[in-house]
Amino acid sequence: MLRFDEAKATEAAALILSLRGGQMHYMKLIKLLYLVDREALSRWGIPVTTDTYVSMDHGPVVSAIYNLIRRVTKPTSWAEYISAPMGDCDKEVSLVNPVAKLKKLSRAEEKLIREIYEHYGRWNRYKLRDHVMHELPEWQDPEGTSIPISIADILSAQGEDPKEIAAIRRELRRARASEDMFASVL
Repeated sequence: MLRFDEAKATEAAALILSLRGGQMHYMKLIKLLYLVDREALSRWGIPVTTDTYVSMDHGPVVSAIYNLIRRVTKPTSWAEYISAPMGDCDKEVSLVNPVAKLKKLSRAEEKLIREIYEHYGRWNRYKLRDHVMHELPEWQDPEGTSIPISIADILSAQGEDPKEIAAIRRELRRARASEDMFASVL
């Protein structure tokens, strides 16, 4: 519902990579970013990465970030900080340049990213994949394709009340309308 903010998503990914020593399998990075957004939605009703989500064969995916990694979408700020896939069968990404001062992430968002990394960051990519596939009810087996996962699906899977979900969706639509209005002025 929000406009995808590549610079903010890049900062979130770069922070995770820096916590891991600067390099990681991109499947693990995608799963960690999904878990960050899932927890942010639960806590605050708004995601950190501003991405959209899909069920794919190996679990939930942050869709626009996946396209940036695979270079399906031409990256702008992403390519300044995060490499194209390399190494382990073209599946590893690394920090190209450190993000000296995070400008888009709030302190609360940075703290949440660190919490998620502290909890899941030492898991190998397969354990993490299995967790998001088998423990998160919003994931559906797409059988070789992809199935959209809505914010309402995520919140519902976390036990959120339907009235609260409707209120969060209204707020996100208002935020998007404000983004669109300011974008047209600038």
